[in-house]
Amino acid sequence: MNNITNMIAEGKGKRLYATENPDEAVVYYRDETFAFHGLKRGRIIGKGEINNLICEYMFTLLTQKGVPNHFIRRIDNRCSLIKRVEIIPVTIKVRNIVAGSLAKRIGYPDGTRLKNTVVEYCLKDPELEDPLVNLTHITAMEIATAEEMHRMEEMSLRVNDILSECMREINIELIDFKLEFGRFHGEILLADEVSPDTCRFWDARTHEPLDIDRFRHDLGDVEEAYREVLHRLTGNVLKNTEEE
Repeated sequence: MNNITNMIAEGKGKRLYATENPDEAVVYYRDETFAFHGLKRGRIIGKGEINNLICEYMFTLLTQKGVPNHFIRRIDNRCSLIKRVEIIPVTIKVRNIVAGSLAKRIGYPDGTRLKNTVVEYCLKDPELEDPLVNLTHITAMEIATAEEMHRMEEMSLRVNDILSECMREINIELIDFKLEFGRFHGEILLADEVSPDTCRFWDARTHEPLDIDRFRHDLGDVEEAYREVLHRLTGNVLKNTEEE
C-alpha cells in the first residue's frame, strides 16, 4: 500500500486507488464503519482485513460458478486488485427473509420467510437516502438500459443461489444482501463487495446476526461476528489487527 498514493474514490468502508494500468485499481478496506446513511459512525477493529479476506473468498467462488466480477487478486491484508469498472448508480437488493427496512414497509415481522425472493432497486444517492426506484425510473433517467437491468437482476439471482448454498453449508442463513455492478469494455460485472457489511447473515441455529446489524443496533461483539463468518468460510483465525 505504501507506494499507492493516487486515491480516486472513497466510500463508506473502502478507498480506491489508481494503478499504472487504466483498466485496474486497488481497493483498500478500512475499519471505519457507517450506518443509517452515515448518521452513525464507528470503527470495527480488523474489519478491513476481515472483509478483504471474505471478499477474496466470495468473488473467487462466484468466478468459479460463472458470475463475472471485478476481482483479480488479493494483494495484502487490506488491499485487492480489481478491474476498474464504471459503476452503475443502482443498488440491487435481494431478500429471502424479512428484515430491516422491508419489515417496516410491508408490516411483516423480522424473520418471516418470503414465499419468493424479492428483488429491489435503489438509486445510489446518499443525499436522497438511496430511494427505491423501479425499472421505468432507471430507464427514464438514462442510468441503465432495460437490457442491462435484466442482466443485473439475472446475475443477482444467480449470486443468491450460490451464496445461499455456500452459507447453508456453514450453518448461516443468507437473509438479504445488496449488490453493485459496473460496465467494463461492454460487459456487466459484479463489483463493490460481498461481506458482512453488505449482507445480512444470521446463525442458522440461534438466529443471531453475524453482520453490520450488530453495529447498527448496538448488539455488541461486532468484531467477533465478522471473525466468525470468516472462520466458518475459510478456517482462518485472525488476531486483532487495527488499521494503521
